[in-house]
Amino acid sequence: MTPNFQAAKTYVLQRLENELASNLFYHGIHHTRDDVLPAAQQLGKLEGITQEDQLLLNTSALYHDMGYIEQYKQNEAIAVRIANQTLPNFGYSRAQIERIRKTIMATQLKVINGKFMQNPNPNDILQQLICDADLDSLGRKDFFRVGETLRQELKEYGMPKEREKWLKGQLAFQQSHTYFTNAARTLRNQGKKNNIKRLQELLANE
Repeated sequence: MTPNFQAAKTYVLQRLENELASNLFYHGIHHTRDDVLPAAQQLGKLEGITQEDQLLLNTSALYHDMGYIEQYKQNEAIAVRIANQTLPNFGYSRAQIERIRKTIMATQLKVINGKFMQNPNPNDILQQLICDADLDSLGRKDFFRVGETLRQELKEYGMPKEREKWLKGQLAFQQSHTYFTNAARTLRNQGKKNNIKRLQELLANE
């Protein structure tokens, strides 16, 4: 049985549209639909992964933030639970769902050696690709606009940052972050350098 990705996509986007809190200015439906899923599709194609892997990557991208429906922090496990419960209905096998579970969990940000970062399995291209898709905006021209939506969202959830502290945090995150795949590095590294330079200029003028 071939998985019905389109039916899964319709289901996920409908739930995100109806159930996500309205103050998720960064993690709203647009983050999944217009940002991470298209980035996953683009990066997977550039990386030359198989059709099967692309299907699993796209599905992981769809589901990766579904946990925000229930809670703000540590929501990846909730996304995995929803994927486990619903993907069999769309024709996904247990082996495929297990691969999707690992891929979703890779998007979790952790503190490693004092730095806030993702830590995908270096031998799993899907885990690396979803992390790169999730943070695709770090190397894009809309980085500052997207970052401002995250700042506003964090303020809503009790984590306000005044401008200079926010810019310093953004710079530190950019400087500690490295894209995991050749596709993302080729596509976004120059943009990252430009954004780092701009952050340094903004901080110099604070």
